[in-house]
Amino acid sequence: MGLYVVSLRLPDSFDEEFVALIPRHRAFINSLIEENVILSYAISADRSRGWVTMHGATPEAVRGVVEQFPLYRFLQSIEVDELFVFDSTATRLPKISLN
Repeated sequence: MGLYVVSLRLPDSFDEEFVALIPRHRAFINSLIEENVILSYAISADRSRGWVTMHGATPEAVRGVVEQFPLYRFLQSIEVDELFVFDSTATRLPKISLN
């Protein structure tokens, strides 16, 4: 199973239909996080870009999951890149406290 980062380009403006889908989209993202398919999910402060780090067998399989996102039809572009290294505090063992 590979590890991929998906770069998303969001629309320039959000119409009512887009905004109405956000709760369903977040619920879907949360379920993929709970299933350990998605490791991280981030949206830029200006809400123009997003990044999703996720497990997948192939880039095509990852794209297939992204195509299930409720907001998929609004995304202006999607790039899928396989990662060689992914390091974060979340993937490390907890620090030992000698209290």
